[in-house]
Amino acid sequence: MPDALAAALPLILAGVLVWSGIAKLRHPDDLSGWAELGVPKVFRRTWLLRLHPWGELALAVALVLLGGWLGLAAALVALVLMVAYLVLVARAVSAASDSSCACFGDRKPVTRATVTRNAWLVALAVGVAAVIWATPLLGGAVVVAASEPWWIVALAVAAVTVALVLWPEPTAEESEEPAAPAPAAADPLDDEYVRLRTPAVPVSLADGTVVNLRTLAMSKPILLLALSETCGACASVNARVDDWRALLPEVDVRRLLTTDPATTTWADTDEPQSLHDPQGYVRGSIEDWGTPSAVLLGADGLLAGGPVTGANDISQFVADIYESLHGEPPPA
Repeated sequence: MPDALAAALPLILAGVLVWSGIAKLRHPDDLSGWAELGVPKVFRRTWLLRLHPWGELALAVALVLLGGWLGLAAALVALVLMVAYLVLVARAVSAASDSSCACFGDRKPVTRATVTRNAWLVALAVGVAAVIWATPLLGGAVVVAASEPWWIVALAVAAVTVALVLWPEPTAEESEEPAAPAPAAADPLDDEYVRLRTPAVPVSLADGTVVNLRTLAMSKPILLLALSETCGACASVNARVDDWRALLPEVDVRRLLTTDPATTTWADTDEPQSLHDPQGYVRGSIEDWGTPSAVLLGADGLLAGGPVTGANDISQFVADIYESLHGEPPPA
């Protein structure tokens, strides 16, 4: 029985990694997806995103063909990877965000079922690390599997793993509640504008309340103005906020600041409150813009225009939004 487990557990975990790697190659994720799930910014690199599925496939091969201390090293890498996956999805669920995960190719919402599945995979990785050292240094689980008849245990473990991995979950689109239509895209190249998802990242209101940016925008479209008090061009944009709020009552015009509310004189404590993002989640999830910049978040969970950068471009952007809503240019 122990020899059977020494063969079965590495083979099962390797199968999960192969499945995951191939699914990611068929349906590649993007950096905004990693940001939405809470992957630390230091790891959000295009080269790492592209290497990720190939790393999973290489790790699967190592678990199958290596034993002894080499197999144990591969198993420990797999364990660290599974723990990282578990931490990411558990944090997303505990934050009550509507984050999604392309864990097995197709993007699906992160739910308690996802946490359960990943916890099982961590337990499986622990089991692999506990037994793989007993397999031959070269050949590993394959050599043992060829001589062991205890496949009833392997099948039972495999069945639980497959059931948790394939547990039906709604797609990201199915999980979102219907929302009021967003205003038409305000980009001058409207026909060519690709509407990306509004990032589901945490931001703080001026009163300290932490909110999900995508959820906040679903109640009313938001014109987000990324400003900094140390930016000279931002002062003219900041001075026009009240005018634009009067011009666009259909939209919440909100300042987006990278400082805490207590350390800036530009914080809005009255509605619509300013948004504060010291960690740079919003900028890192949409585009690495400079200040001042503006982006329109639609009420349907998608970007409706922008981002644009520069005081003059922002003024024109606001005029374009007004014209798309009212069918005529704004009053002079």
